[in-house]
Amino acid sequence: MTVYRLDPELAAVAAQVPRTDFTNPAAVREAALAAAKAYAASLPADDSVLVTDTDEAGPAVRIYRPATAPHPAPVLLAFHGGGFVLGSIHSEHRRALELACMSGCTVISVDYRLAPEHPFPAGLEDAYTILEWTAKNAAKLDIDPARIAVGGGSAGGGLAAGLALLARDRGGPAIVFQLLLCPALDDRIQTLSASTFTDSPVFDSCALTQMWPLYLPGGDVSPYAAPARAEDLTGLPPAYILTAEHDPLRDEGIHYATRLLDAGVPAELQQTTGTFHVFDHVAPDAAVSRRARAEMAEVLARALA
Repeated sequence: MTVYRLDPELAAVAAQVPRTDFTNPAAVREAALAAAKAYAASLPADDSVLVTDTDEAGPAVRIYRPATAPHPAPVLLAFHGGGFVLGSIHSEHRRALELACMSGCTVISVDYRLAPEHPFPAGLEDAYTILEWTAKNAAKLDIDPARIAVGGGSAGGGLAAGLALLARDRGGPAIVFQLLLCPALDDRIQTLSASTFTDSPVFDSCALTQMWPLYLPGGDVSPYAAPARAEDLTGLPPAYILTAEHDPLRDEGIHYATRLLDAGVPAELQQTTGTFHVFDHVAPDAAVSRRARAEMAEVLARALA
């Protein structure tokens, strides 16, 4: 077994968290949902952020509006992680709440359809539906349709990147920023980090080999499903990409950042040391996670100012 040089706080958490396994998606999803609901319910109430749920657009969303938000407010459409197979607005609750509180932006967390019952492009079309709904209902939501960002961790980051490509190509509502956190961008699993981290904490390349076939229905792979396959990245919104040192997805995030720069798209890359996949989500109270979350909020506020 490989010895990973982790931040001490993250190492303590990693020792207690099993690696992701998609062998039985339904059972893993049910257990993860129950745990996420219980954890979200255990968090103290935050009166500085108004939280509301609605499914009027079709896909359910949870809206976080901070009391300090301007009128109209900039908005982040947030997509949860989970390998396109797991996850929910409940699992994204803490990150969404904290980003809204710290950035002053409204956050709309999206409960998109999941594979394998709903493979690509179902989740992406849900994301696009919410993008259109947000722009159309800007006045009702008290948000600024000229300041819409997209973001998420892991699969959610891949979904956000795919949505940016899709909105560009369809001429949809304008997206002005991408917040991509350890994003899942490439189904080919051919990078050095993907081949190296076969037993990395929490999430390894074995999980990648399980995840992608559940999400992709077969045949040619669309760049909207795996944005690393997109040949043309010009005209995309500026991006902030966070990668983790001991993460099989590390190199595809780094490569995507450099390709955005080569295409003339402003891109900021934050490579974190001693970390594993979506560490800020798995160990939100660790000092390195708090620093990362504070920077995400600062970057988001600056981009949407």
